Amino acid sequence: MRSYPRNSPEAAARIVALVLIADGHVCRSEFEALDQLDAARALGLPTGGLPQAVQALCEDLLMGSYSGGSLITQLDEAALAALMAEVDDPALQANVLALATAAARADQHLAEGEAVVLEAARRYWRLSDAAPGLPVQEPVRLAA
Repeated sequence: MRSYPRNSPEAAARIVALVLIADGHVCRSEFEALDQLDAARALGLPTGGLPQAVQALCEDLLMGSYSGGSLITQLDEAALAALMAEVDDPALQANVLALATAAARADQHLAEGEAVVLEAARRYWRLSDAAPGLPVQEPVRLAA
């Protein structure tokens, strides 16, 4: 799996992308929720950058022989920890978690894979002991 510079827009977007694909089905409502929050801009990505982040993550998972079954069950703790370690700025972590949570809830269902990724973010980033179904802060919108 490719690595990104620490706290880069790509590293942050990959965590959001991981939540999007964690249940094996990316819904239009998830992208619409992220668009309403101007997530690409909030993460420092160009317009259209989130679908590209999802594509890059899927390519990495497929190239890394993470094929067969649910993608999230194929991602071991070490790989998940490495992805989370690329985002260590507390403000960025909180923003990524808020965006990822909004995307996970967009279809009115928190799938097991989504909950696993959200809980991993909370655990690795030490943001909250709350259960994945509980509210988190709204994402910060960056000034133009």
